[in-house]
Amino acid sequence: MHGKISLVFAVLWLAGTTNALSKVDQARILGPQGVNLWMLDKVAQNTYIAQEGSQKTFKADDTYDFPAQWFKQPLDHFDKNSKHSFHQRYWVSTRHYEPRPGAPVIVLDGGETSGEDRLPFLDTGIVEILARATGGVGVILEHRYYGQSIPVSNFSTDALRFLNNDQSAADSANFMKNVKFDGVDEDLTAPGTPWIYYGGSYAGARAAHMKVLYPDIVWGAIASSAVTHAALENWQYMEVIREAADSKCADHLVNSINTIDDVLIGGNKFFKNQLKKLFGLGDLEHDEDFVSVLESPLGSWQAKCWDPEVGSTGFDDFCDFLDKPFGRVTTAALDLPFGHEDRKVFLEDGFALDIAIINYGKWVKEHVVTRCPSDFSVEDCFGTFDDEKYKDIGIDQDWRLWLFQVCTEWGYFTTAPPDQNMARIVSKLLTLGYESKICKQAFPPGKHFSVPSLPNITAVNALGDFWIAADRLAIIDGEVDPWRPDTPHSDDAEEREDTLLRPFKLIPDGVHHYDEYGLANLFEEPAEIRKIHAEMITFVNSWLRDWNVEHGIDDTTEL
Repeated sequence: MHGKISLVFAVLWLAGTTNALSKVDQARILGPQGVNLWMLDKVAQNTYIAQEGSQKTFKADDTYDFPAQWFKQPLDHFDKNSKHSFHQRYWVSTRHYEPRPGAPVIVLDGGETSGEDRLPFLDTGIVEILARATGGVGVILEHRYYGQSIPVSNFSTDALRFLNNDQSAADSANFMKNVKFDGVDEDLTAPGTPWIYYGGSYAGARAAHMKVLYPDIVWGAIASSAVTHAALENWQYMEVIREAADSKCADHLVNSINTIDDVLIGGNKFFKNQLKKLFGLGDLEHDEDFVSVLESPLGSWQAKCWDPEVGSTGFDDFCDFLDKPFGRVTTAALDLPFGHEDRKVFLEDGFALDIAIINYGKWVKEHVVTRCPSDFSVEDCFGTFDDEKYKDIGIDQDWRLWLFQVCTEWGYFTTAPPDQNMARIVSKLLTLGYESKICKQAFPPGKHFSVPSLPNITAVNALGDFWIAADRLAIIDGEVDPWRPDTPHSDDAEEREDTLLRPFKLIPDGVHHYDEYGLANLFEEPAEIRKIHAEMITFVNSWLRDWNVEHGIDDTTEL
């Protein structure tokens, strides 16, 4: 991709990405097409910076009073002859710290993004909530390779070989055992201090893994939306959305995708071209790329949040858009069954489509295809079969990081259901082969490391899978989280008892790590969020009382 784009496009990008799916989640859910969208956003971002002469718009909020600190880590924890090291970034809040024996440290694992993105949780979110309730220290720990905790000069296959579960867990353990917090006189290292390890999503799985791998230094862990089950094909992600969405919207999506697949597979090239043009993608060569673009609005479901300041209404807006009248299709006709003659819009030479597909095409044109600069071709923007697009190994190409983890250990390729007769909201053309081909495109064999033909998901699942459990390990999930099938609350896992020692909680109507967000005044939170936060405070304080008993500490004084 090359060329210039207008300031107008850059401003549209700024507006369009507000409260939208994060870059990491975009790539995680949409696979190679998500990487394309990342690249388009990067072009728009760079153009805006160049034309405005400032990068401030794209920095993390600098109003937080938590200066970054740095901790020296070995690049390879398991090769004692290696002399390479890097500095891992972290942030600390001592606003509620009450020095005393048994005062906890609440650490949040930054996961697969810049730690700066997690600072709200240190200010008003779950770290602040638990630190305030316990008189403890709050910490955000940035994950190796992400943000500014970068140990290498490029993101080649060889340079990324130290980005794996074992090295990342060893980072956290080393940090907990050796960190010295600025301005804190007391020794708060583990195991002499109770550390409570929190994570959401991938970081939630890491929190659970830390409790299993390092039980001597992790006193308690909270695994929120923890994807402890790694899978090659993550087709159930879209199935949760289909089942949880408004039934009329879900039916429109199922019927639209069935019709689209029939047109693409049917062999009538004229109708196929008409269909692609409707979506603004007439020049997109591969049908698989076309249907992968159609996935883009579906990922907005995960961006829902109970807090409107950070959540997105994108999915609901998309559903509403599917049900709009157009031309000869009246408002009254919208209540007729999909495919009814009065719902059809006639295109050229007798080709007719239901109004839901027409509106689907308009939405993709307006919200996705417009991200493609005018001097780029549609194939430049949305094609995924050109290997050269994925060869840049510069450290600004941070899409490579989570994708490398996907390709080596985690999987989660978003595919169609294995049973092609199932109702589905994504095309049957989205196969494992298509979604995973980017692993070979982006990560050719290096001198020291080669990406496996398929990710070694056993490395994740061997740590507990659906059944991961330990005393003082809390499992918290959202009822309609599309990642729930990969958590211990999966329908494929056994039901568990919810206890103080082993909390097992499901947030009604909750989506992705809903408990991680918080308001400065907890009483202003929705009832279900107040409830889960109160329960978390209760079980964490119970764990800390257990610590005090075990260590002979008098805890009769209330904070």
